[in-house]
Order: sequence, then structure tokens, then C-alpha cells
Amino acid sequence: MPLYKIAHKQLELIKENPFKYERDIQAIVESNLNSLFGLQFVRGEYQLGTLRMDTLAYDTDSKAFVIIEFKKGANFSVVDQGMSYLGLMLNNKAEFILEYNERCNGSLKRDDVDWSQSRVLFISPSFTTFQLEAINFKDLPIELWEVRRYSNNTVRLDQHKPAASVASIKTVSKKSDVVEAISREVKTYTEEGHLKIAQPNIAELYSRFRELVLSISPDISIKPMKKYITFRTRTNVTDVVVLQKSLKIFLNLPKGKLEDSKKLARDIAEIGHWGNGDYQIQFNTDDDLEYIISLVRQSFKINS
Repeated sequence: MPLYKIAHKQLELIKENPFKYERDIQAIVESNLNSLFGLQFVRGEYQLGTLRMDTLAYDTDSKAFVIIEFKKGANFSVVDQGMSYLGLMLNNKAEFILEYNERCNGSLKRDDVDWSQSRVLFISPSFTTFQLEAINFKDLPIELWEVRRYSNNTVRLDQHKPAASVASIKTVSKKSDVVEAISREVKTYTEEGHLKIAQPNIAELYSRFRELVLSISPDISIKPMKKYITFRTRTNVTDVVVLQKSLKIFLNLPKGKLEDSKKLARDIAEIGHWGNGDYQIQFNTDDDLEYIISLVRQSFKINS
């Protein structure tokens, strides 16, 4: 949809200022990886074997590597190229860890990385219908992001969500050893997968919680992880662990920063836990749900 600005009560069209080169998109994204995707920049133009990756990044939340590819044209296959990158990564784990440690002054070891959450991001001004259909596989760890630049120095990125995620990528690549190897090691996670263990009333409670959190701001998005479901803007706002008989949420606030008059939140600053932040709340009814959402709002204000 076109963008407009208000000038003297009149709407003026903000014209698109298309990117001329892929490297222009790459420069903007690499300079803002943390604010855009919550990722740590490792390096650009990473050559390994016969493949060159535009950008290598690391997700400190999921503890996984992310490969980013920038495109200007439409003549490429997101499945073939994405699988090639993932296959390269899984067959060269030591090289990726070495690259991270050298570039980021880190001390990663192989077991520190959750290879099952590896993924590939394609960023382009547009995608074809065929490319958009390609992400409708439930086990394909590939994301498509559309980027637009406008004449008022505004940049917009929108993720294309799968229209349906039912079929497995293995159904169309049964004879591919690469696809088989990736499918065994790399996993995609969904809200439905987390909710499988929940009793019906807890699944309904999560649905209500989800609705209220998303109503806080249109900038909040959902990202299912291996151990929990995160609600995030530029970083995590709250993380949810779905249990059989309750929900356990974590508020991404440092110790001493939460105003909790009912004392519902538990201080877990000194305790190991999955989610982000120093506060945890566990509940199994909606009796205090509105109040809990008010605590989530405090986390949103700090992390937005």
C-alpha cells in the first residue's frame, strides 16, 4: 500500500526510492543487524568452498548462526540456494565457529551452538509468486524479507509469512541427500508444536494471553524457539514456556526494574532459566491475566 505524509492536512505521496545495487541493501542491513533482527554481525562476504555468503550473523538468543542473502533480481531459487547454504554450514561447523571467534573475539565451542535453529534469510525488494510458495513448507528454515526505501529516507522491511505450512520439504526432494541431512538436524518450531503438551484450558489461556500481548503494539511479533515462544520487538519482551497444566512466562526486565504490587513475579536473577530477564510468572487461570499484561507492558516500554 502506498505511504503518505500529512502536510497542511493534505496527504502527499511518499515515492519509493528503489535500491540500485544489492550492496546498498547489504550496507544498511549489516549496519543495523541488531535493531532490525536482534542479530550479531560476524562478517560480510564470507567465502567457504565454492559458495559465498553475503552476510554471516549470529543469533545470541537461539545460539545459532544465520546466513543472510541479498537479492535485486527475481531469477533465483530460495529453496536450492537456502539448502546449499545450510548444507555448507552443517558440514563445516568448525569453520563457522572459528570465523565467529576470530571476528567477534569469542570463545564459542561446537556444543555451545544450537545447530538445529540455523536459518537463512533472503532480503529483496520483491519476490515472485513461485518464491513465496517455496516457504510454505513446515520444515524449511528460510525467511523472506521484502525491503523498500522511500524518498524521505525511510526504509521498511516486511517478512512474508507462509500461507500454509503443511507439507514437508522432503516430499519434493525425496532423493536429495542434502535435504535429508538438513531435515535430520535443522528443526523449525511452531506455536502449535509447543501447545501439543498443553491441556485444552491451558491452550485457551495461551490464546488469550497471546491476543492481549499482541494488542499492546503492532510492532510485537511472535517467534517460536526451541524451548519457548518469544514475543519481541527489537528484542524479547516476554518469553512463554507452555507446560501441561500452566504457562510460565519470563519478563525481560533486570532485577529491581519491575513494579509488581501483587508480588506475582518471582525473582530468578540468580537462577538458571530458559527465557530472558530476571522475572518469572507461572499461572493456570485468567484471574490475574489483565494484571500480568500490565507487567508485560513494562517490559515492552523498556525493550521497544
